[in-house]
Amino acid sequence: MPALLPPTVDVQRSFLTAMAEFRSEGRGGAGDETMIGREIREYGDRWADPDVFADYVTGLRADALEESPRPANFVPATTLWWVDDDAYLGRIAIRHRLTAFLLELGGHIGYDVRVTARRLGHATAMLRAALPVARGLGIESALVTCDVDNVGSRKVIEANGGVFEDERGGKLRFWVPTAPVGSGR
Repeated sequence: MPALLPPTVDVQRSFLTAMAEFRSEGRGGAGDETMIGREIREYGDRWADPDVFADYVTGLRADALEESPRPANFVPATTLWWVDDDAYLGRIAIRHRLTAFLLELGGHIGYDVRVTARRLGHATAMLRAALPVARGLGIESALVTCDVDNVGSRKVIEANGGVFEDERGGKLRFWVPTAPVGSGR
């Protein structure tokens, strides 16, 4: 059964296959400013080296710490991987707070599911599992965005209680409660 886990070297082989899948759909090009796009450009030709992959995993884990160095205008983010045994299925990143940019377009939570694992309910389950983590970070309602034409992602957000706010810059913006409905918190 899949679970959200901190990044781990144990799934390197499957991770590499997943990144190849993302590349095959055009991810990682110069205009791809997503987390995966930037990482493919930075690490893509080096991830196969176990030492580089271990450093990458260590860096992802450290990014959750306030004191970790990061690019200007980036905030601490907890990255978790959706894993089934040794199979990497996807990832979710929970940004600990919003910048002006994240408030407009990026939101608190971003996620990706590898190509061969899509349309199987993983994104919905992954977001559901991440909401208590966001709550533990002090986020009472998480802003989650998706492209206007991404019907699948919109359904994932709505299935997790997302309430549509508006559209900005080609993104639909939803607020998702991090406490279970009816929990009184």
